[in-house]
Amino acid sequence: MIDTTIHPRFIEPHLLEALDDSPAVLIHGPRQCGKTTLARMVGASRGYRYVTFDDDVVRGAAADDPNGFAAALPERIIIDEVQKVPALFPALKMEIDRRRTPGRFLLTGSTHVLLVPRLSESLAGRLQTLRLHPLAQCELEQRDSHFPDALFAGDFSVERTERLGAQLPDRIVAGGYPAALARPPGRRRANWYLDHVEALVQRDVRDLTHVRHLEILPRLLAAAASQTARMFNVSELAAPFEVTRPTIRDYTTLLERVFLLETLPAWHGNRLSRLVKRPKLHLGDTGIAAALLGLDGPALAYDRALFGQLLETFVFQELRRQAGWHDARISFHHFRDKDGAEVDIVVERGAAALAGVEVKASGTVRTRDFRGLRKLRGAFGERFAGGVVLYDGEATVPFGDRLHAVPVGRLLRGS
Repeated sequence: MIDTTIHPRFIEPHLLEALDDSPAVLIHGPRQCGKTTLARMVGASRGYRYVTFDDDVVRGAAADDPNGFAAALPERIIIDEVQKVPALFPALKMEIDRRRTPGRFLLTGSTHVLLVPRLSESLAGRLQTLRLHPLAQCELEQRDSHFPDALFAGDFSVERTERLGAQLPDRIVAGGYPAALARPPGRRRANWYLDHVEALVQRDVRDLTHVRHLEILPRLLAAAASQTARMFNVSELAAPFEVTRPTIRDYTTLLERVFLLETLPAWHGNRLSRLVKRPKLHLGDTGIAAALLGLDGPALAYDRALFGQLLETFVFQELRRQAGWHDARISFHHFRDKDGAEVDIVVERGAAALAGVEVKASGTVRTRDFRGLRKLRGAFGERFAGGVVLYDGEATVPFGDRLHAVPVGRLLRGS
């Protein structure tokens, strides 16, 4: 069992900077990913008080008189689950405009608060937002990862790394939620994930909007888990359900709002033609996906098709988590053209550099595995920083100019 009693959150220095710069800071991310723990740890050393809108009395007071509630708040305050009282946002704006003190409000939210236009407009220019994910593998290893830097440098030293082997499917099904990782692997951990999904549907999704068929959402999420790392196809997702495709699309949007699903947009640009423009679908965490699909490590290793899909999602989520504490702004896409060339994950660092990551659920790499990466390199020239095929092998080796085969262990272990 992974020991998660103490684990660093590598985004903490960015949170401290944000509190020095902005009057309000929002940590948002899925429930149980560690937002409250991080906020209270940081707040304890800076004299913050704490309230949570999970408390019915506190939530009722804020909803009944948001202006009075905001005016009575102490000098430094953590407000947990702030999305539960939307009426408070204009009141916080008024308080900030009266006294623009850096770090005055530290907020947490378990939904995409800023996707609600009137909320984002209320605090525009006054709020800095940080996304917190479930634990990254390198946080569990307690070793910061320099993989994004190596990727954009296009420079991986030739070396040998211990192959993960059977550890890899076990890591995939474990996921990254601290409370789940504190349980023994197998049924007890899977039960936590299933209970977590049910709680999110019954509580957070119900709070967002009225859903006529709330009972199908866990089944829809399980259907999405079977399609993770594939092109987003609403018709396929809708097929098992007696509801319309627009309804299924609305439901997937709700699941995105609570961070259970994520769509990876297709990369597009003028230098390449005949591009497939549909997004890819990814589960927010592979531990949830595996629990919904009834998979443990050995079962996942046996099902090679699902293993490949979940490994791609696992790598994508690890890169997303590591990007959260990277100094540069990093965005993610996928690339596929109508001739069949593809790159699983396209990583862009601002407008200056672009890199590609192909994921292979195998212990070997062939020249043909670099087809999509070579296409990107040819189209972007010097802007193409580097491309890697991540695989479950031992050797880091070059496959041409700025192209490398790299063991997936180098990404996950922070080396």
